[in-house]
Amino acid sequence: MSAKIHATAVIDPSAEFAADVEIGPGCVIGPSVKIGARSRLIAHVFIESHTELGEDNTVFPFAGLGGTPQDLSYKGEPTKLIIGDRNVIREHATLARGTVRGRAVTTIGNDCLIMGNCHVAHDCDVGNNVIMAQTATIGGHVKVGDFAFLGGLSGVHQHGRVGRHAFVGASALMTTDLIPFGSAIGNHAHLAGLNVVGLKRRAFTREQIHDLRAAYRLLFAEEGTFQERLVDCAQLYAENPHVMEIVSFIRADAARPLCMPRD
Repeated sequence: MSAKIHATAVIDPSAEFAADVEIGPGCVIGPSVKIGARSRLIAHVFIESHTELGEDNTVFPFAGLGGTPQDLSYKGEPTKLIIGDRNVIREHATLARGTVRGRAVTTIGNDCLIMGNCHVAHDCDVGNNVIMAQTATIGGHVKVGDFAFLGGLSGVHQHGRVGRHAFVGASALMTTDLIPFGSAIGNHAHLAGLNVVGLKRRAFTREQIHDLRAAYRLLFAEEGTFQERLVDCAQLYAENPHVMEIVSFIRADAARPLCMPRD
């Protein structure tokens, strides 16, 4: 079976496609692009260069992939955008390549939904099963963990981190790092608790959610210093992988401060 390519598509000779790829009308595919099996570009998709799409991806009209990084340090180096499998990228979304000052690559995992008008900037690392709702935007060098949800019109400051299973509310502006399983709302965003709805949807058990809630209350209590409470939490929940994921996230080197509850 040969690739199904519309007569109006413009494709660089160096581009590589699996046999059953579909490229719709008006698509423009630049140099050093690879597209995996059963992936589909519906129409008018622009892939600038140095981009790899895995299998079973669907890209909707007027999305722009592999664009030149919006970073003044970029001087035309052949950096990359790498997208995994089974992702849906909706209309007018833009995903930039990396920069040599950063990771030299922007990565999107598997099974993500990137809705219309979203932007993924240079050198970002987006995990698996991430949902970016309409017009969500992440700045350069942002890391988004698996199963995170970024609400419509939300934004994450460059070099920020959003932990696994975290929830960023609609129109929230994240200038701080959001812990795994956390929920942030507001502008500027503050920590508003745990993403309990998301945890239930992902089949976390009652006991797991109970332990996460107890650890959250300990971490963000008023008694003692935050570092003292962090040590207490690490000792009390040393055998709990989900709580220790939060502890490790907090202890990791980071460019942004931690998102905290409102006083």
